[in-house]
Amino acid sequence: MVKNMKKFSLAAGVLSASLLFTAACSSDGASGDKASGSKGDKVVIDMFQGKVEIADQLKALTDQYTKEHPNVTFNIETVGGGADGGAALKAKFASNKAPDIFTSSGYQDAVTWKDKLEDLSDQPWVKNAYPNALKPMTLDGKVLGQPVNLEGYGFAYNKELFKKAGITKLPTTFSELEAAAKKLKAKGITPFSVGYGEWWVLANHGLNVPLAYQESADKNFINGLNEGKSKIADSKYFDDYFKLLDLTIKYGNKNPLTTDYNTQVTLFASGDAAMIQQGNWIQPMIDKITPNMDVGFIPMALNNNEKEADKLMADVPSNWVVYNKAPEADKKAAKDFLNWMVSSKEGKEALTKEFKYIPAFKNIDAKAEDIGPLGAEIQKYSKEGKTYTWQFMKYPDGAGQEFGSALQAYVGKKKSEKETLEALDATWNKLKK
Repeated sequence: MVKNMKKFSLAAGVLSASLLFTAACSSDGASGDKASGSKGDKVVIDMFQGKVEIADQLKALTDQYTKEHPNVTFNIETVGGGADGGAALKAKFASNKAPDIFTSSGYQDAVTWKDKLEDLSDQPWVKNAYPNALKPMTLDGKVLGQPVNLEGYGFAYNKELFKKAGITKLPTTFSELEAAAKKLKAKGITPFSVGYGEWWVLANHGLNVPLAYQESADKNFINGLNEGKSKIADSKYFDDYFKLLDLTIKYGNKNPLTTDYNTQVTLFASGDAAMIQQGNWIQPMIDKITPNMDVGFIPMALNNNEKEADKLMADVPSNWVVYNKAPEADKKAAKDFLNWMVSSKEGKEALTKEFKYIPAFKNIDAKAEDIGPLGAEIQKYSKEGKTYTWQFMKYPDGAGQEFGSALQAYVGKKKSEKETLEALDATWNKLKK
């Protein structure tokens, strides 16, 4: 989402996470005001978010805020992981139950929701945000969202299992990744934990890799898709992606299409697989299952050109936004909470030590021991300028789910690579504006 991650001066290193609210919101379905306003001095902030990994931590943080602001309480709803958070959010607006605070992935999603978003340009935290972190939610010169954090992904790997398989050099090219998978299998270790039951693992994080390579080689590729001048099926990087996809299936767990997010992470965190295509957002889940697990990142290498291949995917995953038609008392409290979260000692410590977030703000320090080994790896790659940005935020509305279905059909051997590529192009052409 950030045009040039290298410019993220990132003393906080840049990256990423998450997920992924590429929600489509109909213009007539989100017009209603919040049904129940706050009464008297009591304020109830309805909050909707999609990161299941930090649900408990967020509840604890809002409880801390409530202790300091006893007139405010929170009603938090978390819909994510394997659930369609975008559809759930759209349904809340359609049923006149719009939350006061929710999340947006930015770029195309910001355009879709812009008529519902409060202008946050005058908020105190804006001056402390890394400039590139504000880009996904800046429209017409207005800052419409607060970056949640920075995240990155690739193949997280289990260092102990790599050592057991005799892998002494970390793979940074496709051939080296294939060789590592063979070594792991030879030792009776499942190389990949694969969760292709989740459309977004394939369509967002997976398909983003060839798009990111393409964006690096041709800045006009996505514009070309929108203008009908480019085709996914004609790009070598997408052919390379299918080779990587085939590799993970060949050397992955059984039943990849019925393996959901939680199962995928549990397989890896339990030591039952050596690698997983996920990001630093899984650190809290790993810590719960196997505390102090020795993990790191390697790239999702598409080819043997190390200059291209040895990079991770990093960006701002989502942004907190405020509903502009919420009651004034709710909006005021919502804005105060968002500022408190990134400026108070309690908020800053929670974001790094409990959420394991890589901050999007210059005023928040992130120590490796706080954010965990995966976050530290993302910072390292970012500081070295070895990151690609997240292109899936630029998909036409609704394209992600269709891309996911097409790729799942390929994994299930119901579509050939050629048919799948044609389906991807057809979806883009159908949904582009």
